[in-house]
Amino acid sequence: MGTTAGTPENAKANIRFLKPDQIEAMRDAAHQGRHGQRDDALLTILYDTGLRRKELSQVDRDMLDLDAGQLRLPGHIQKDYPNENSPDPVTIEIDQEGELRTERTLRSYLSTRDDNSPALFPSRKSDRMSGKGINDVVKRLAERAEVRPHTFAGRGDSGDVTAHTLRHSVAYRMLHHYDGYTLYNVRNRLRHSRLATTEEKYDHFDSV
Repeated sequence: MGTTAGTPENAKANIRFLKPDQIEAMRDAAHQGRHGQRDDALLTILYDTGLRRKELSQVDRDMLDLDAGQLRLPGHIQKDYPNENSPDPVTIEIDQEGELRTERTLRSYLSTRDDNSPALFPSRKSDRMSGKGINDVVKRLAERAEVRPHTFAGRGDSGDVTAHTLRHSVAYRMLHHYDGYTLYNVRNRLRHSRLATTEEKYDHFDSV
């Protein structure tokens, strides 16, 4: 039986998300590997901004303004471009709650870079990491930290964690760990084209 159009109850119940302490465990696990500062930065910006993995793969260093605490995201790298409803450029405030240490983590990572690639996350094999490469980093950190994602139907395994799990985790964090956020704020952070999309996915995250 469906609750709202397009999102059956069982689909909602199986949306996987991580809690803040699990993200911290993954960040700690990042520094156990060869690319600790990069992997920590990659994980943190996904968890902070809710970017999709393909979007993050297209982000350039020049799109970051760490002095202003902002990421400026042009329309052409956002989801569903190009089409007649291409999204407008958007300015994303980094670390809205001041608890994720995103700016410091990015500065630390960028200080290690000695290459000329414009990409925020370049690859050794190509100009920039692919969406798959970004997802592989997230999965590796989840398994290293042995975190099991939560669902409203139970618990998953470490291998179930993906970059999109972090996007769901943004919604959970905003609605459960901070005062004053609503589904409208989640919609803006995740850049859904319609508020109805946010409601279909996350209205069960709201407390009653």
